[in-house]
Amino acid sequence: MNLAEGVQVVSFGLLTIMMISSALGVVLLKNIVYSAFLLGGVFMSMAGLYLLLNADFVAAAQVLIYVGSVNVLILFGIMLVNKQQDFRVLPNAGLRQIATAVVCVGLFALLSTMVLSTPWSVTATVVSIESSAIAIGEHFFTDFLLPFELASVFLLMAMVGAIVLARRDFIPDASNTPTTTTSLLMLTERPRELISVSGSSDESPE
Repeated sequence: MNLAEGVQVVSFGLLTIMMISSALGVVLLKNIVYSAFLLGGVFMSMAGLYLLLNADFVAAAQVLIYVGSVNVLILFGIMLVNKQQDFRVLPNAGLRQIATAVVCVGLFALLSTMVLSTPWSVTATVVSIESSAIAIGEHFFTDFLLPFELASVFLLMAMVGAIVLARRDFIPDASNTPTTTTSLLMLTERPRELISVSGSSDESPE
């Protein structure tokens, strides 16, 4: 075994331990914030395993999509809706835990049997593989240029629509029906209240 293979084996072991321990923490910890942070650790360790398999594009997508958007969205949702509430004791909780443990052990045994019974081909020759990011980029800008550009336009339309829905300052009124072509393209503004500068605005001037 040369140095490169040793580094790969050690990296695989460390990433595997990190992923399994983080996954156990996600399931076993009672604090949901800690579970969400450990879920990010699971995603990061999976990205590292993708890098060991020379799948650099999948690893980058794993970090950008799952860690950068999904996990952050989960954390924001947890922290914005942080209701302190104790867990209720469910009836027959012990029986439920035993059933869950049996299902998990069965799945683990099934996956272990599949891994051990599969004839894995191990070769000592190093195969030069082109980077997947380069190959996917070439396909995006040659064979799939039109769908790629259409997807970007659709995403831009969705972003602009979300901004308009979030920033518009109007109350829909059925009585105010637009009559001209220009008013069809404009949003009805919310009636604004006049705020007096002096405190005696209600008194009529003499």
